[in-house]
Amino acid sequence: MKRELGIARCGLACCLCSENVKCNGCYSDNCPDYAQCENRKCSIEKGFLGCYACEKDCKRGLLDKIKPYGFTLFIKRYGIEKLLDCLEENEKRGILYHRKGIIGDYDDFEDVEKLIEFIKTGKR
Repeated sequence: MKRELGIARCGLACCLCSENVKCNGCYSDNCPDYAQCENRKCSIEKGFLGCYACEKDCKRGLLDKIKPYGFTLFIKRYGIEKLLDCLEENEKRGILYHRKGIIGDYDDFEDVEKLIEFIKTGKR
């Protein structure tokens, strides 16, 4: 885990991303989606560090997918540090952010509340 890369504007975990060997995270100029990311553009326009700082329940851009939406909701409820702590603990338990390509253990959810509970406990 590269904790210093933190969480992307959309809620995804740059700190655990398998692409972070060639990408320095969402806030760097070498993020592959730097120019076209809808969540990045919106959060900058609103003066937020990320979607998690917005009071709206939004599903724009990557937030139409369960993982970034769930991570964003988690941050709104518990904060970024708590998310990072949980992700780090889960990694120690063998839970993988990316297992096959960019699909991992946090992707197999249809219910956002079950995903949030999984983040907190590491248990399904």
